[in-house]
Parts: sequence; structure tokens; C-alpha cells
Amino acid sequence: MAEVSGLRSRTVFEPNCKNRSIDEGLSGVEDVPPFRHNLKTPLAKLGGPEETPRTAPSNPGKNARLTPSPDEFLEGETVEEENEVEVKKKEEAARPIQVVLANEDEHSFELDAAALERILLQDHVKDLNVVVVSVAGAFRKGKSFLLDFMLRYMHSQGESWMGGDDEPLTGFSWRGGCERETTGIQIWSEVFVVAKPDGSKVAVLLVDTQGAFDSQSTIKDCATVFALSTMTSSVQVYNLSQNIQEDDLQHLQLFTEYGRLAMEEIYLKPFQSLMFLIRDWCYPYEHDYGLEGGNNFLEKRLQVKQNQHEELQNVRKHVHSCFSNIGCFLLPHPGLKVATNPYFDGRLKDINGDFKKALAKLVPLLLAPDRLVVKEIGGNKVTCRDLLEYFKSYIKIYQGEELPHPKSMLQATAEANNLTAVAGAKDLYGKSMELVCGGDQPYIAPADLERCHEEFREHSVGHFRSVKKMGGEEFCQRYQSQLEAELDEAYGNFSRHNDGKNIFHTARTPATLFAVMFVTYVASGVTGFVGLSALASLANLAMGVALLSLCAWAYVKFSGEFREVGTMIDLVAETLWEQILKPLSEHYMEDKVRQTVVNSIKASLTEQGSHQTKLKTR
Repeated sequence: MAEVSGLRSRTVFEPNCKNRSIDEGLSGVEDVPPFRHNLKTPLAKLGGPEETPRTAPSNPGKNARLTPSPDEFLEGETVEEENEVEVKKKEEAARPIQVVLANEDEHSFELDAAALERILLQDHVKDLNVVVVSVAGAFRKGKSFLLDFMLRYMHSQGESWMGGDDEPLTGFSWRGGCERETTGIQIWSEVFVVAKPDGSKVAVLLVDTQGAFDSQSTIKDCATVFALSTMTSSVQVYNLSQNIQEDDLQHLQLFTEYGRLAMEEIYLKPFQSLMFLIRDWCYPYEHDYGLEGGNNFLEKRLQVKQNQHEELQNVRKHVHSCFSNIGCFLLPHPGLKVATNPYFDGRLKDINGDFKKALAKLVPLLLAPDRLVVKEIGGNKVTCRDLLEYFKSYIKIYQGEELPHPKSMLQATAEANNLTAVAGAKDLYGKSMELVCGGDQPYIAPADLERCHEEFREHSVGHFRSVKKMGGEEFCQRYQSQLEAELDEAYGNFSRHNDGKNIFHTARTPATLFAVMFVTYVASGVTGFVGLSALASLANLAMGVALLSLCAWAYVKFSGEFREVGTMIDLVAETLWEQILKPLSEHYMEDKVRQTVVNSIKASLTEQGSHQTKLKTR
């Protein structure tokens, strides 16, 4: 431990864990502190090669020098320079890479495929099965802080992995305060290759996610990030504060269902391991810190009871149906210095002892070689190369419009409330119209039907407005407009149904066809009589077509078959009626009415004239 602390103390750390590092070669990198660690491989033991201080020879009697020679000095300087170059390379390579970018203006996400490829397609890991440990939950609850301790474990596995008491915590960007820090999804650029007890090697990825429920994210944003991390991780750590509340379970239900909708094939349990991590646990006298106490607490909290409300039962059944393995770990409060000191930089000396003891059990529980969970999708193990394709596929789904948009509880309730009011108003209108022109009612004049429609429509809209609804006036106005449009559409259906009861409307097609046959018969006779045989033949052809159409229409109406043919004949007959026969008949009727009026006026004038003549003769 002393050697490790000595080596770490020689590495320069910035006092503020929010350094700014820019690497032109890595796109999508947020401003985060560089990860500075010793020059061991991820799985190297603590007894690796280190620089040791020069000491005097053990035999002082010989001409031993206590100071190095010029050659030795130059050699040592060269080694130090090489070590510094190697450290700089590691610092450039090891940092969080933002692979899912958040567009705050449009509330959308996009994948930085190039950055993700640089992580997952490295030659030494691309064909290895992958283990993805992701931490998700509400913002400002210490997710990035926890991940940095995971990084320490991955670099220095052993009893002393937590580091020295005076060593600042670096890695994923974190800080105190009330404003969010992480956006989108970040992956640590160094992929750790771990040998499992069975001899197989796996690639381990650590993933940090944007905190949910901040002041800048919509419910859809939160659901998308949580669903993406759950779909692509083998272990999802659900980071909660102090307790598991009912709204935590409801949000988990919403987010996991949003993820399950995006998966092409639904299996019995689409996701793998879920770890409820309860931070700042205040009730160790009921359930002790750690995994055992957490599992006992979780068993009670997720228990389905017969006397529970159906809504509560459904939430718990849904959580059990989504994950193959569910656990819970209770973590104590890290101490007041961590919570209230604005200059806290992660030194262990400032952290509560109970927190450090629990943390020393939690991290190996997730990342020890014998505890690693390989990512599987559809029962098949996923490699780093495969994970890249899954990321691309899933992000495309969430960028499209195929999935429904998650909504807040108020918005969803307001929509349901308004839709219920719309359904009630439509039902009231429908019942009123049925009494006027329903199936058992006789034909009603179109003008009277329209008057009834206006009256019932006004009454129905008034009923909608009288129902107490959530969402405000502007929100409800959209549903009132929707109601009015649906009532007008319903009126069109009632009007057509009423027209079907009019015997003359029903007989329009055969009457039109009979009229065509009569006209063509007369035209054929006249043209044949005057010697226009070609026109006579054309008139006979038209008469034959009209006769066949009449026979076909009668068969369709009688049998119910070939309805498309009957509809076409009705359309042709209606066109002939509207464009030719109706104008002619109206013109003929107008002439008759005009002639009748003229004759009546003449008769009246004649009668008055004769009457006056009689009076004069008297």
C-alpha cells in the first residue's frame, strides 16, 4: 500500500476535478478531467515494476559512491522522460467519450458513431464478449462519483484498490452542486480486458448516463436515455436516494416499457441484471448496509399482495417480468464534508468510514472477474463489434416516429380526461340523432335533418365544456376542435343513411337507366326511319348497354355480390342524372311552370276584362 501511495503521489493531480482537456483526435469528448493512473495494465498486480529510490551500497567499506555518476544520471533522466511520455499517452487515451449526443434545443439524441467505433473496434477487444456496466437515475445523485471508484478498481484490483487517503478522485466528470453535469451517454475510452475464472477473456465497459428529471429534460428525453442504457447494458445500476418510492418504480416501468417497445423481438425477460443502489440509506437498524440488507428490503418492497391496488400490482409484476436478475444494495451517506464542502475533490480522508466499507463491498460485487455478467441479446452473447451495430440500430428507432412519445403524469391524465369527455359528448350526439333518423325511423327532409344536427351539435359541445377537465383552456380547446370535426363527420354518415331511406333516391339508378333506354329507343327509331342507319345502330348499342347495366345492378342488389360493379353503375347513373337528366327536367319544369303562370295570368286578365264589359253593358 505504501508503494502504491508513493507511486500515486508522484503523479500530478489538479485540485479541482473539473479540468478541461481537449483532444483533437476524439470527437464527442466532453470537458472532463484526464484519468491519471500508474503504468500498469488494467489487471496488473500491485507488485508491478515501479521506480525505487537509490540507496547506498550495503558494504560501506568499498569505494562505493553515494551519488550517481554522470552516465547513471543521464540514463535515469532518459527513463523518466520515457515514463512521462507514456503517462501522457495514457492520459490522452483514458477519458470519458460522449457517444450519444444530446440536442437540447430539439430534445433529440444522435450517435457519434466514429467515437464509438474507436472504442469498440480496437483490435484487441472487438471480437471479445462484452460486459457493460451502466449507472442511471436522477440527476445530482452521485452516479459519476461512483463510476470513478469503479475505475480505480479496474486499474488496481486488490485489497488496496481504493487508493490513498489523500488522493483526489478523477475520471468521469463530477462535482458538487445542484446543476446537472453529464449529458447524453458517456463511455470510458479504455476498454478493460479481464480474464474470468474459467480462462475466457471479456471486455468491460463503464457507462455514465445523463441524469433524469432535471429542469432541461422532457419525459421523453429521460425515457430515451434510460431505455438506451438498459437495452445496451448487461448490468444496469438504478441509482436512487434514501429509499425506493412508488414513483421510482413507476418511472422504471415507463422507461423499461419504452425500451421493450424498441426491441425487434420480445423475449420472456428482455433485460439482464438490475441493481437498485439506494444511496444515503438512513435505516440500518431495519435493514443493514450492503447486499443482504438490500435484498431483504427489496423483497418486501416488490412483493405482490392480494389486498394491493391493481395499479400497484401491475408495476411490481412488470419490473419482475423485465429483468432476469434483480438485486439491491444499501449504501450509507458519505458524510457532511462530501455533501457541504464545495472544495471536496474525492479524497478518502473526507469520506465517512461506513461509506468506504460499503463501497469496498459494492464495487467488487459488480466488477470482480467471477461476478461479471456478459451482455446477451436474444440469448446470444454480444461482442464489442456487435454492440456497435446494436447502438446504431436502437438510436435510429428513437430518432424515428414509430414509437409513442412518453408523457408526464399530468399530460397523460389530462389527455385521458379530455378524451373521456369527447367520447361522452359524441355518445350524447349519436343517441339524439338516432332518435331522429335512426334505423327504425322514417325518411326525414334533409333541411329538417340539418336543423336537428345543428341543435344536437351545439348541445353536445356544451356538454363537453361543462365536464371538469385537466390541462387548461388552451389544451382543452384542441379536443373541442377534434370533437366538432368528429360530429360533422358523424352527421355526414347520418345524412347518407337518411338518403338511403328515400325511395326515389334508391330508385334513381334504375329510373335513369330506363330513361336512357327510352331515349335511345326513340332515337333509334327516328334515325332508322330517316335512313341514318349508323346513328340508329349507335343508339341501339347504347340501349343494349343500359339494359345490361340495369340487369347487372338488379343482380348486385339482390345477391350482395360484386358490390364494386354496383357502386360503379350507381356513380355512372348519378353522373347522368346530375349532368343531363336533372338539368333537362328542371328546364322542362321551369318552362311548364312559366307557361302555366302566363296562362293563368292571361285567363285572369281575360276574366277581369269580360267582367268589366258586363258591368258597362248594364
